[in-house]
Amino acid sequence: MSPTPVTFMSPNQPSSYSWEATDEGVAARYGLPIEQVVRFDLNTSPAPPAVLAEMLAAGQWETVLSEYPPGDYRKLAEAAAARYGVLPAEVVPGAGADEILDLCTKAFLPFGGRAVIPVPSYGMYRVDTEQHAGVAVLVPRLPAEQGFAMDVSAVRVAARDASVVWLCNPNNPTGAEEPEGAIEALLAGIGADAAADGREPAWVIVDEAYAEFTGRSVIPLRHRFPNLVVVRTVSKAYALAGLRVGFAVAAAPTIDRIALYRPPGSIGTISVTVVERLLREPDAMLANVARVDVERPRLIAGLEAAGLRAYPSVTCFVLVDMGSVDRAAAGAEFLMRRGIVPRTFPHGHPAAHCLRLTIRARHENERLLEAMAAFTGGAA
Repeated sequence: MSPTPVTFMSPNQPSSYSWEATDEGVAARYGLPIEQVVRFDLNTSPAPPAVLAEMLAAGQWETVLSEYPPGDYRKLAEAAAARYGVLPAEVVPGAGADEILDLCTKAFLPFGGRAVIPVPSYGMYRVDTEQHAGVAVLVPRLPAEQGFAMDVSAVRVAARDASVVWLCNPNNPTGAEEPEGAIEALLAGIGADAAADGREPAWVIVDEAYAEFTGRSVIPLRHRFPNLVVVRTVSKAYALAGLRVGFAVAAAPTIDRIALYRPPGSIGTISVTVVERLLREPDAMLANVARVDVERPRLIAGLEAAGLRAYPSVTCFVLVDMGSVDRAAAGAEFLMRRGIVPRTFPHGHPAAHCLRLTIRARHENERLLEAMAAFTGGAA
C-alpha cells in the first residue's frame, strides 16, 4: 500500500516541495462538510487568547491599517527582548519563525555551502538549505530508546566542513528535548575544532518554537558563543500562528548580520500590535501551556490504550509509532475520511512509520481517540 499524502501540490505550480492541504482541499477530497475538518497536523492551539477578540472588537484599526508598520518594529522588539531577557539590539523580528529561518539562510549559508541537520527534524531546514543552493548533510538521530537525541559527536564531525547547523529543541517531529548540556557541548566542540583548524565555526541555529512548553532555552549562551542564533515564535504556545510573528535572538553583532536581509514591512500592523501586548501579558500563553500539560498525558494514555506506541513528548504534539509505513498510511486514510487530519511522512523519511498528532481541545482529542480505537480495534 502506498501512503496517501496529506499534503497536496498545485497542478499549476510543480515544485520539489509540497505544503499542508487546506481545510477546503481536505473537505473536497473526502466529501466532508468543512466544519467537520479538524487539524491535528499543524501543531497549533485550538483557541486564540481572549484578548485577541477584545482588541479586534475595539475598532481601533481603521486609522492604522492604511499605513505600514514602523520599519524598525521598535516596540515589538522591545517587548520580545523583555520576554526573552535580552537587549532590544539582540532581537530581530520576522514574519513567523519561517521567515527568520530564511533570513538566517541568506545571512550564513554561502552558495553551495553545507548545512547539517540531525534527522528527523523540521522539514523547512532542508527546504531553506536547498532553495538557497546549499547541500543538506543529514545526520541520523539516536534511537527512540535514547530519546531521539542528536548524535553530538556525529553532528560535530559533520560541522567541520559546514557553514550552518540546524537544530530544533524541543525537536519536531519527535516531541523530545535534547539532554541537558548537549547543545552547549556541541557549540563548544564546534568552536574548538574551528580554532584548531584556523577557520570560523559553523553557525548554529537553534529553533526553540516549542521552548515555552519546557521553560528552558539556550539564549543565555549567546555571548559565550557568538555563532549561536536562537529562533522563537508566537505560533505555538501563544496560539497566534495566523499572525505570523517570530524572532531571532543572538548577540548584537550577529543580529546585525541577520537584519541586513530583513524585508521592510513583512509583519502586518495588527500582528505587531497584538503580539507586542501578549508578549508583555503572558498569562494567556501560560494558561495554554498548562492546558497542554493536562491534555498531553490523557492523549498519550488513550493512544496506548488503543494499542499504539506514543513516544514521550514535552510539546503540544505527540509522535505515534503505527508499526509500519503501510499501517501509518492506512491509519492516516482512516482518520482523513472522518475529517481528522494527521501529519504524515513520505517514504524514506525516518518517521514514515509514524503519525504526528497535535494536542487540541479535549473534545477534539476524544474524537481522535475514538477514531484511533476504531482503526486498531482497541479501547478508546
